[in-house]
Amino acid sequence: MKPLKIFLTHGPHALAHYYGPRALAGLQALGEIRRNHTDEVLSVDEMVKLAGDCDIIVSYRVQPGSAELLQRLPHLLAFCRCAVDIRNVDIAAASAKGILVTQASAGFKTSVAEWIVGAMIDLGRHITYAAKVYHAGKVPEAKMGRELKGSTLGIIGYGQIARTLTPIAHALGMSVLIHDPYATITSDDGVSTSFTSLLAQSDFVVPLAVATQETENLIGAAAFAAMKPSAYFINASRGNLVDEVALLDALNRGSIAGCALDVGRATDQMPTPELAAHPLVIATPHVAGLTLPAIEHQSMETVHQVSEILQGRLPLGAVNAEAAARLRDWFRP
Repeated sequence: MKPLKIFLTHGPHALAHYYGPRALAGLQALGEIRRNHTDEVLSVDEMVKLAGDCDIIVSYRVQPGSAELLQRLPHLLAFCRCAVDIRNVDIAAASAKGILVTQASAGFKTSVAEWIVGAMIDLGRHITYAAKVYHAGKVPEAKMGRELKGSTLGIIGYGQIARTLTPIAHALGMSVLIHDPYATITSDDGVSTSFTSLLAQSDFVVPLAVATQETENLIGAAAFAAMKPSAYFINASRGNLVDEVALLDALNRGSIAGCALDVGRATDQMPTPELAAHPLVIATPHVAGLTLPAIEHQSMETVHQVSEILQGRLPLGAVNAEAAARLRDWFRP
């Protein structure tokens, strides 16, 4: 069997926090590993210099797989993304060159669902507000809280995270409204309703739709105007779903009661600093999915994918299997 040359784009920080020693050891057992020893996103020229003769690239989510890069890697068999999001990988260019592209599955669904529950409790009980005032050496105002039991959760987009969150919400005594014109929703899941109706009735509005051209700025000025002034907005999906100018305006006007953000339009899909600094916002730096089980799920998936490729099999997570001509040629006698 031909030895594999594998380039891992994760820099030292990403390697420690988003890949881990177990996955790295698994990858090292499969071939010769080259690494990015900086914490910077590599340019095309840098990628070509480091991975020009590599068979496989295992990529961190922020490292682009551009058409220019893929066209300059004549030996590349597969571009394996250690994430679900592959929007910055040019699938058409990869397919044209016979390069297989793979993605990981949503191992973070439990982690993100738990973060959303924590955000609802924090917002409803003013926990971050009180902590900030106490940290400033003052005594916070004792504000009336809101129980999750009896509250209404509105979920926009019914994918894997939403399907994990829904039974937790039911167990906490919440009513669940769901809007997703493409999903099958049963009475056990919640009440399927229109976008406008969900916004008008929900105490907590949580978009969990996929980021596409169709969902770009899905939550804008009209959506915030349709929400109850007492409602909270929580985004742990993608910043692309939200018109941030409209969100900031809604917060400043008091059109909504507050907001929790784990994502936004800043670097690495983090919350925009201006929004994160707003007094009605609690924000975290894109860490809702940053737990050991979630990270190991995705990193170990890439190890399994590389192992399958080494054995001449198309792995689960293959995005363009029919176009993987280089992989077929590599195993041809």
